[in-house]
Amino acid sequence: MQQLLEITSVPIELEFKSTRARLEMTRSTVDMKLTRDKNGLNIKSSPIRVNIDTYEARNSIVPTIPRKLEQNAQAGTQAAYEATASYAQQGQLLLKARIGEDVIGRLASEAVNDYKENVGIKFLPTTGPDISFDGGEMTIRYEMDKLNFDWKLNGGGFEFTPADIEISVKQRPSLTIKYVGGPIYVPRSADPNYEPVDVKA
Repeated sequence: MQQLLEITSVPIELEFKSTRARLEMTRSTVDMKLTRDKNGLNIKSSPIRVNIDTYEARNSIVPTIPRKLEQNAQAGTQAAYEATASYAQQGQLLLKARIGEDVIGRLASEAVNDYKENVGIKFLPTTGPDISFDGGEMTIRYEMDKLNFDWKLNGGGFEFTPADIEISVKQRPSLTIKYVGGPIYVPRSADPNYEPVDVKA
């Protein structure tokens, strides 16, 4: 008997896509800030200073009132000492005088000679100025520039990607039924190729 039906089945088609698990480490970044301190050359100098003190020199020419009073007092004291000594010497000479000796003339000549020697001439100023000086000084200092580095470390981290499975259906299952026989006539005698069946009893 001829087969009249042809059955064709198409199976399901699946596509699997898998992704492995992944652990990634991110690198840390570093921020750097650079600053500069400028120094350089520093020179400090002080010149020589001369100190001139003319107080005593001026006092020897035009003394101040306190100095003048002090000088007059000293001169009076000195004059009193000298007069006392002179009178004592003259008294000694007069006491030891001999008859016929010219003591008065001798005393008069000594007084004249003392007057000639003490004429009151002197050089002014009697005291020079007091001069002193302070030495000069020079200081040289050089400092190099300074560089300052400020580091800022940004911490890294880990990133984990889990595994992934993706299933996709590329073709759905199907069943195809196809009739492969000839045409069926009703009644059968309409078939042009009909042959009666010889049935013998």
